[in-house]
This record gives sequence, C-alpha cells and structure tokens, in this order.
Amino acid sequence: MKRKIININEEKCDGCGACVPECYEGALQVIDGKVRLISDLFCDGLGACLGYCPQGALTIEEREAEPYNETKVMEYIVSGGRNVIKAHLEHLRDHNETGYFNEAVNYLNERGIEIPPLKEAASKSHSHCPGSQEVSFEDNEEREEAGIRQSHLTHWPVQMHLISPMASHYRGSHLLLAADCCAFSYGDFHKDFLKGKSLAIACPKLDSNKQVYLEKLTAMARDAGLKSITVLIMQVPCCGGLFQMTQQALADSGKDIPLEVIVLGVNGEILKSLRVN
Repeated sequence: MKRKIININEEKCDGCGACVPECYEGALQVIDGKVRLISDLFCDGLGACLGYCPQGALTIEEREAEPYNETKVMEYIVSGGRNVIKAHLEHLRDHNETGYFNEAVNYLNERGIEIPPLKEAASKSHSHCPGSQEVSFEDNEEREEAGIRQSHLTHWPVQMHLISPMASHYRGSHLLLAADCCAFSYGDFHKDFLKGKSLAIACPKLDSNKQVYLEKLTAMARDAGLKSITVLIMQVPCCGGLFQMTQQALADSGKDIPLEVIVLGVNGEILKSLRVN
C-alpha cells in the first residue's frame, strides 16, 4: 500500500540519535553510525520525530510501504517496561489515533498487563532543551476585559529550529511566519497579526542551517493541513529570504495554500500587504 512514512536522509544524518526517543513506536535506531528505520511496520507516519533532528535529516514521504501494525509495535515495546508503554499510549492519544489507542489497550488487557496512568495533556520535551517542551494554551479574554493587554500566543515553542511541523497546534491552522524583529517593531502585533493564528518565528539573516526551515515549512504545507500562511517581514532586504523560502516550500509541497506577505517599516507602519495566491 502507498502511505506516509518517515524518510531519513543518510547524508545529513550524523547519528546523534536525538530523534530516537521521540519515536514512541521504536521504529528508529542508531545502526552503524546512522539512524535507521528498522521496519515499515513500526512507523505510523505521524512525524512526531521530525522536530528533533538538528540536521533536518527527517522528512515524511509517501511511498509503497507495509501498513503500520499496532500489534507488532506492542509486542516490541512491552519489553521496554512501564514507562515505554506509557509514552506510546500518550503519543497515540495526543495524536487522536483512537483506533490504534484502543488496539493497544486491548492488547494489554488481553495479556493482563497493567495500563499505567497517563498524563492529562500531551507533554513532549526536547532532547536538548527543556524550554522547547511543547505547550498549548488558550487566550484569556477576561484579562483583556480587565484592561490588561491580551497575549494571543496559543503554543510553545515558536522558534523554527525548535518546533515540530506536525505538532497539534499547527494542524489545520492559519500559520503566521514572522521575522524575529516584527513583534518589537509593531505595537499591536498580537491583536492585528497573531490572533487566531499559530506562530513560527525565524531570522533569515542570522539563523544557521536554514535548509532545516525549508524542510519544516514544506512538511507543514504538505502534511499539516494548513488553511493559510501569512509571512510577516521587515522592510530590510535580508527579510525577503523568509518569503522566498515560503514560496519554495509551497512549490515543493505541491499544495495550493493561500499565501500573504506583509512588510513592516522599521518604525512600525505597514508598508505593503500582498496576497500571492
């Protein structure tokens, strides 16, 4: 069958293994200095590991592959003990994989294996930085009514090197891709640009390894079901690279997603707003 499954670019992979603990099916292992997909049967194609490769070696592709097999996965992970089972069940639940979740629970029940208590909400910590733990939260309209300026940020992290393109807060969202300086230049950034959108930020001049950004944006456009993309940049020439990168990602993804670019002046005014498609 043809389905979505992880692809590992061996030229980019340096074998660091940062992605391995983020695969809750045990599909990834470091073998001979490179991360390998040990079996198609173990990869559910959700891409939970994508944001944890510092080299951008992981992408999702669609190809002929054996169907994902939850029973085979459970046979493998139960040997890892209680914590491994817990992480896998939370992974299935947090990605709304109800069918696989129920199959896993039935597998455990049939064999008399105790189901560990699960966390109330999804919680994935980055391998190298606790500050990049994925968190979702809602607007608090009561604060605005009380006269306190309201934040419209709905999730964390937001920096492109730290985000996972398949995180739940990006799925089916309107994406705001903003250059780092924009929020400091424009006083009502939250109210006028961020409200109702998911956020990712980047600096097209100073950030390193921007190829990773292109690959993450492509994965978002192709697999996350984005409803629209707004690119917010400054008038300085280097900022144009963020818009060009987004156009390339859309072209690579093959998706027709509404795209708008907004250019801010260094003193905070809107210089240009253009809908591209």
